[in-house]
Amino acid sequence: MTNINIKAWLHAARPRTLPLAFSSSLMGSFVAWHDLNFRWTVFGMALLTTLFLQVLSNLANDYGDSVNGADNPDRVGPKRSVQSGEISLKQMKVAVIITSVLALISGIILIGSGIGFTISQGWLVFLLLGIMALSAAIMYTAGSKPYGYIGLGDLFVFLFFGLAGVLGTYFLHTSSLRYDLLLPATASGLLSTAVLNLNNMRDIKGDALSGKRTIVVIIGSAWAKIYHAVLVCGALIALTIWTIIHYNTPLQFLFLLMVPVFAQHLAVVFRNKIPAELDPQLKKLALATFATVVIFGATLMF
Repeated sequence: MTNINIKAWLHAARPRTLPLAFSSSLMGSFVAWHDLNFRWTVFGMALLTTLFLQVLSNLANDYGDSVNGADNPDRVGPKRSVQSGEISLKQMKVAVIITSVLALISGIILIGSGIGFTISQGWLVFLLLGIMALSAAIMYTAGSKPYGYIGLGDLFVFLFFGLAGVLGTYFLHTSSLRYDLLLPATASGLLSTAVLNLNNMRDIKGDALSGKRTIVVIIGSAWAKIYHAVLVCGALIALTIWTIIHYNTPLQFLFLLMVPVFAQHLAVVFRNKIPAELDPQLKKLALATFATVVIFGATLMF
């Protein structure tokens, strides 16, 4: 790739999505710290692997939506790198392959940091989960049958940014799992799904025209707003229940300081009549999610 346009590649990588992507790894690590079973190597490699997976997802999304026609003149939001011509399809395909390799290598080191490098049943299970995460990152909009085009994007985001991300990170720290961990894992997954839902509400017109049948396209804007409220409120309820179960001090409820932020966000969503105007809310919701996880984790740690 000669004459590399650094600005175009940074734009394609979408750095603003990284705080949200890191949330699941942070959540699992915070709870592990609380349980006095924290490993710095697992923490560092989990963040690095998440970084590669998120960048891979963004690059593959840019590539896939361009190939499948979702990036068209009716699309709302920041212009994609392939769509704008700043990066060619061939260059993007090579970047997807390179990032996939980096994510795989980082993931293998992460598994080794947690449960060792000796091949065992547990090692193979995590390797399979890693390959599934890689495939999910690529096949959301790329490939012959992208699952994002048939309304399954929300499910995969919930599974990988919620259950797999939080529970997997916690297990690599502690070599154990508990049923109550499903609560913070669910919260992380629901908030990540809410960000995707908001993105799809913004893009409903272009997605419908291009045949990209997201949940929003399937159920319509009115029901999508209700679904959005359920996702956000469900996450806060899950964290509250977990905090009640593990209550030690009122400081544990500090994450509820974010409730007014989420309430204001939901008010904007429900008042909205023009989907394109939802774009600024994407960054706000992603940062609110990250802040909630950090505050929740800080109270567990200190």
